[in-house]
Amino acid sequence: MGKEVNGVSRSRFEMFTNSDEAVINKKLPKELLLRIFSFLDVVTLCRCAQVSRSWNVLALDGSNWQRIDLFNFQRDIEGRVVENISKRCGGFLRKLSLRGCLGVGDSALRSFAQNCRNIELLSLNGCTKITDSTCSSLSKFCPKLKHLDLSSCTSITNLSLKALSEGCHSLEQLNISWCDQVTKDGIQALVRSCPGLKGLFLKGCTQLEDEALKQIGAHCPELVTLNLQTCSQITDEGLITICRGCHRLQSLCVSGCANITDAILHALGQNCPRLRILEVARCSQLTDVGFTTLARNCHELEKMDLEECVQITDGTLIQLSIHCPRLQVLSLSHCELITDDGIRHLGSGPCAHDCLEVIELDNCPLITDASLEHLKSCHSLDRIELYDCQQITRAGIKRLRLYRRP
Repeated sequence: MGKEVNGVSRSRFEMFTNSDEAVINKKLPKELLLRIFSFLDVVTLCRCAQVSRSWNVLALDGSNWQRIDLFNFQRDIEGRVVENISKRCGGFLRKLSLRGCLGVGDSALRSFAQNCRNIELLSLNGCTKITDSTCSSLSKFCPKLKHLDLSSCTSITNLSLKALSEGCHSLEQLNISWCDQVTKDGIQALVRSCPGLKGLFLKGCTQLEDEALKQIGAHCPELVTLNLQTCSQITDEGLITICRGCHRLQSLCVSGCANITDAILHALGQNCPRLRILEVARCSQLTDVGFTTLARNCHELEKMDLEECVQITDGTLIQLSIHCPRLQVLSLSHCELITDDGIRHLGSGPCAHDCLEVIELDNCPLITDASLEHLKSCHSLDRIELYDCQQITRAGIKRLRLYRRP
């Protein structure tokens, strides 16, 4: 072994010295070094670029910058940084996340679009400076774009969706949550030109009405995920069209859509057998009748949020326990008619032994320690919410903890 330099063997010291003649550069071909560098994140690549001239060239090679996420690196960047990244990466860049980069605007993203024409995934979540001009640039230069996140970009209007419909026909997933200027006209233009859409996130798009949903149902047969949380104007009419036209639907969120009734649950049961996730929190008109139809037809359900579905009783839990063996997460918060008997059925159902991981029972006043006894059979249970369950005692919780202790 070679002599030591400050505790490091000379051979190791030479391997990591600033000299371009370092051993590692001689022993490994450039192609292999590039391959190694391709597994490094942004921060590590930047550090490697400072080691030596040859490593600087290798680390900043565009092939290493196919996926960039600046969220955990630096969010206070200015537009010129994005422009420099786009020039460095060029056609190599496939995925870029600028989530939370408040200083990035339309000008920088126009340069980005011109330089990175092979981009497939772009997140601009929270980039509040951008306007419809950015979507116009993406439409013009980025035909391969598949996933676009514009969540909380509140200056976005129908013009953005119309632009995307003209140049981004490969779009599969679009998030325009909280873009509350969007109406049915923008949705109509988008869905008619992007038939491969699989995910639409429209949370907080409060101007959307049933006509927009009818367009989605008519033109998005591949749709798998749809989020309509707090789209308070929609009713059964529009959602039934979705169910009838989107048979591959696996995830639906309509939490806060207070107008919907059991008709939606019947439509889902009759048309969407692959449904895995259903979020209907604060939909207070839903009853056991609707959930019975749903449970008997949608056997792949894994997650259900029924918070503040105040009319449901143990009858819903009985049906879920019988027909939904894959159930993993169930929220029953503020479902004040649920009793220990419903939890007993759930605890003895097929999902109990291996699947059920989370159950939320906060503000269920009829739940007692007996429910905790029934949940002992849920071997995968990781979390139970019991806030304001006045009949649950410390002794009951302690017994459950002792039972589940490894």
